[in-house]
Order: sequence, then C-alpha cells, then structure tokens
Amino acid sequence: MKVIINNKEIEVEAGTANLAALLRAQGFTGVGQAVAVNNRVVPKADWEACGLEDGMKITVIRAVCGG
Repeated sequence: MKVIINNKEIEVEAGTANLAALLRAQGFTGVGQAVAVNNRVVPKADWEACGLEDGMKITVIRAVCGG
C-alpha cells in the first residue's frame, strides 16, 4: 500500500499496523510534532488507533523555535 507523507509517496512495509508505527518507521519521534490525516488533525493519543489505508494523505508539522 502507498500513502503520502508531506507530499512524498511512501510504500508502507507489510506489518505496519497503524499511524504510530508508520511515523516511527519514517523517523518521526512525535516530539514537537502534529499530524493530520486527510486534512484532519489526529491527536497523538490516537496515533496507535489510527489504521492505515491506501492513498492516505498524512501531513507532519514540526514545531520550531524562532525569535
């Protein structure tokens, strides 16, 4: 199955159970990050319960410091 993370198509490896596992596999730690699936924010507490579907559009936003 394929999903899109930040406008980049990703092939999901077999056995990737949910959004949390996918994000970990892609190197996202969850610290200082917000995630939206198909333009709907998914609270971090729900990442484990969020299943994956072919064609999902996932946006990961990272908080940055600035002055």
